[in-house]
Amino acid sequence: MGRELTLELLDEIQDAFNRQDVDAILSHFVEDCEWLMARGPNAPEGRRCLGKKEIGDVLRSRYGEIPDMRWDDMRHWICDQTKALSEWVVRGTPEGGEPFAYVGCDLWEFRDGYVTKKDTYWKYVG
Repeated sequence: MGRELTLELLDEIQDAFNRQDVDAILSHFVEDCEWLMARGPNAPEGRRCLGKKEIGDVLRSRYGEIPDMRWDDMRHWICDQTKALSEWVVRGTPEGGEPFAYVGCDLWEFRDGYVTKKDTYWKYVG
């Protein structure tokens, strides 16, 4: 049984990211989900994470390295019941590093109201 893709659902997913609640985040994803990260070793896509376990491991590691990581100034658009877009500013301070703030977006794909793919892009000034 599916659920409807709504702005409230996108806010709920985002709230889980900002609470750094990995289990809550993953509850919105299908088992065979995919996340294309903004940075990584594989051209042109960056880093590809497959499945809830790998995505959960990456998120736990990232939150450990950047304990104040959060997404602000969130805006969402729903294209249809299978695609959405979120725009945001990600902020944080890595352990032993300098604070950052990047404008970015996520291109989301859904099946029955659950995330099948999250494709992340951000602007890096450097």
